[in-house]
Amino acid sequence: MDDGYFWLTKEQFARLKPHLPRDTRGKPRVDDRRVISGIVHVLISGCRWKDAPTVYGPRKTLYNRFQRWAAKGVWTSLFYALATAGGPPAEVLIDSSAVKAHRCASGGKGGKRRQAIGRSRGGRTTKIHALTDRDCRPIAFLLTGGQVADCVAADTLLDQLTAAELVHGDKGYDTNAVRQKIEAKGAAPNIPPKINRLWKNCFSPYLYRSRNAIERMFNRLKDFRRVATRYDRLATNFHAAVCIAAVVSYWL
Repeated sequence: MDDGYFWLTKEQFARLKPHLPRDTRGKPRVDDRRVISGIVHVLISGCRWKDAPTVYGPRKTLYNRFQRWAAKGVWTSLFYALATAGGPPAEVLIDSSAVKAHRCASGGKGGKRRQAIGRSRGGRTTKIHALTDRDCRPIAFLLTGGQVADCVAADTLLDQLTAAELVHGDKGYDTNAVRQKIEAKGAAPNIPPKINRLWKNCFSPYLYRSRNAIERMFNRLKDFRRVATRYDRLATNFHAAVCIAAVVSYWL
């Protein structure tokens, strides 16, 4: 296979390889670098699995590898292993971005609520909640329906915050519960207070200028068409797609 078709260089794959499953039974797996490149191609191009170029091997192999490793949590574990390798960042940013759920994303087991699909102004949407460092690199993700408020999802997302000195968020996170959660983690919240607050909390506009990094992170992730529009029925599969996009974009 021509190296020009690989989405990962040999150096990048060398960083990825130690985190791949090793408990292979029966026949050895086909070339991991080739298969993962095929999966990345599908996620970036937004094509159907059966339309993947034949140069990456059987289309069924690409889909099975993606789906089975998503169910086992391999892609998520891979993302967190690379994202935490350098230690916790001093500054963390929190925000969310909604993506349109295509009609073929309906029908997952348990209904839309269990599969993180909801109704918002944009119709059927999934909201991606994220934590990043000040260099745009994501460190945690959470999926909810598009109607779920940021301050509600923050209670679960912040459980993944290990250590930080400062947490930046927009006005959507200006609630007592979110502030207390951040402080309980040993960090200081830097969140602009809402107009209707009687007591204005401490806020630094100067430090807040770096918060646009998380907006740029979402823009880059949405260069992957299967992240910008959700086609996966299962939330597990869509979360895996987001994690793969994050790894390829920032952690290799």
